[in-house]
Amino acid sequence: MIRQVHRWLSIAFTLAVIVNIVAMVQQQQAVWIGLLALFPLILLMLTGLYMFALPYTATWRNGQA
Repeated sequence: MIRQVHRWLSIAFTLAVIVNIVAMVQQQQAVWIGLLALFPLILLMLTGLYMFALPYTATWRNGQA
């Protein structure tokens, strides 16, 4: 489930970056366009850190060294 959410967030982040680049090329300076990619990026970081920590927490829970 988390892996699938992470994949969809990466698509949303990519689209937001493309929108940001198009707005910069057209020289439209809007703060909300610049912050558009920030929300999926933060969620990507959180889901990525969660998936990164999963093997370590599973090992810790099982009591293996």
